[in-house]
Amino acid sequence: MAQDNKRQLHIGIDDTDSRRQGCTTYVAALLLEKLERIGATFADYPGLIRLNPNVPWKTRGNGALCLRIKYDEALDSEIKEETVSLVEKYSDLESKGTDPGIVFFPGAQVPTEITAFAKSAETGIVTLSQAVQLIRKFHAEALGYNTQRGIIGALAAIGETLRGDYTYEIISYRKPENFGTKRRVDTTSIFEMDQKLQPFTFNNVDPEKRRVIITPRGPDPVLFGIRGETAQTVKEAFGMVKPLEPVDRWVIFRSNQGTDAHLKQINALSEAEPYSSIIARATVSRKPEIIPVRHVVFAINDKTAVVDCAAYEPTGALRKIAQQLKVGDEIEVYGAVRKPAAGKPLTLNLEKIKVLHLVAETQEQNPRCPNCGKRLKSMGKNQGFRCENCKAKFPKAQKTKHPKERQLKLGLYVTSPRSQRHLTKPLRRYGQEKHSEDPELIAQWHSAT
Repeated sequence: MAQDNKRQLHIGIDDTDSRRQGCTTYVAALLLEKLERIGATFADYPGLIRLNPNVPWKTRGNGALCLRIKYDEALDSEIKEETVSLVEKYSDLESKGTDPGIVFFPGAQVPTEITAFAKSAETGIVTLSQAVQLIRKFHAEALGYNTQRGIIGALAAIGETLRGDYTYEIISYRKPENFGTKRRVDTTSIFEMDQKLQPFTFNNVDPEKRRVIITPRGPDPVLFGIRGETAQTVKEAFGMVKPLEPVDRWVIFRSNQGTDAHLKQINALSEAEPYSSIIARATVSRKPEIIPVRHVVFAINDKTAVVDCAAYEPTGALRKIAQQLKVGDEIEVYGAVRKPAAGKPLTLNLEKIKVLHLVAETQEQNPRCPNCGKRLKSMGKNQGFRCENCKAKFPKAQKTKHPKERQLKLGLYVTSPRSQRHLTKPLRRYGQEKHSEDPELIAQWHSAT
């Protein structure tokens, strides 16, 4: 068997976009086409890696990209030059908060220290100095712009090798002349695709509002993106959706989206840290109340701390579930920890609630007549009861308590699709989790017109 002497390289890219333009997945799409043309081959689909959604300096979805390639040694300099050139050309470097980073990590294997760094970047806060130390230790190369914060995401994208659960997303891009204009896609075709391919695609539409959610609203180059369980499925879904404007190119990405990768189980509420996303078990300690504008807030306690939980109006069905909780109910909460502010305690912004145990609820009723069985009528406060049927009076009778069935049922409840974060695992995905399968590239996983 001939020995494969090709070099292997992981290219991480992050933070090329701004709120006014650009998209890092678009830079990756252009780069992979360029790399194929000069002779590189791909060891995996491009990685679209969503990092901690709570970091205060994120642009939009806090996504970083990784391309994993094989190539002849003679191409090394050209590959790196092309990467730098494209990032510089398509990054909004003049915009405050746009701090691109590029990392070139050689070799086939990604060290466990880098994968651990990636997990920390998904669940918490990591620093540029931590990233630089690892880059130096493993003799990688990095280039950063402005504050250079993008180096963090670029290294994290390399470190997230998706050896556990993962999903796919096919992203189509617009012609440059259409950037910034209203997107034109046939809505009916999206609903039909969602109906036919469920549960193997997810978060295409919001059934509560009958709203399409695969088309972004900003000025970025994306026309629409469809997420699903396999590369074949998202490609099939792409063929069912009818764009009403030209598609410039499309790419299938492998991703941690929809996997709950950002959530970290904690053993006690006292361990909850601002900017993290947690899973915690506790008991409802303050009844839910509605605050402006239709948000629901309640408190939980596990004897180590008391934490407020908020189900905001856009969470839809989850907000209605939160309203039904009672003091004493045992629940598991999933969500983002918001930093305390003046007059506001540590708060968990809810993504999911799992109802584990419900306290018994009772209701008071007037007693029945011991003579005829009819329900008695009150004669006034503390004056007892009388029977309208047999006219008997019972001055010492008292109301009786009876069990009342709770409408709320045990189980898992998830925020509405329109308010789900990129990393939130939707109900459709439960039972479809993957376990370290090595994906094979399908015949055509990207195209440019």
